[in-house]
Amino acid sequence: MRVGIATDHGGFALKEELLAHLRESGHEVIDFGAGQLNNGDDYPDFVTPLAQAVAAGAVNRGIAICGSGVGASVCANKIPGVRAGLIHDHFSARQGVEDDHMNIICVGGRTVGPAVAQDLVDIFLAAEFSRAERHLRRLGKVSALENHSKSQ
Repeated sequence: MRVGIATDHGGFALKEELLAHLRESGHEVIDFGAGQLNNGDDYPDFVTPLAQAVAAGAVNRGIAICGSGVGASVCANKIPGVRAGLIHDHFSARQGVEDDHMNIICVGGRTVGPAVAQDLVDIFLAAEFSRAERHLRRLGKVSALENHSKSQ
């Protein structure tokens, strides 16, 4: 799978761990930065290009990291077509894809350790959208919200 990953300083160490894990697992990984630890950087500068790439289909799924994962999630969800979720548990990592067609997982570099993050990412990447009628209906309503926002 072609996976994008992005972080600011708050998740830099976790990103480096996940990069190695993803590559060892056979994924093609596109690193949207940060390329080096800089305590003055800002997550939107890295998460926005990742989210745009996911929305455009340039990468299949994305991993967004900041200190808590909250800012990365808020930022990613501003891009139409992105369905990002802040994930701390195994159930939500799978269910978010199966039911909600989540395409970006957000994790906190200061809240989730590397072993747990690897598990969450593996579950997220292995999950598939169910395409169940009720989930398609719900996603249609979410898309309508995006389209309504664009037209205003």
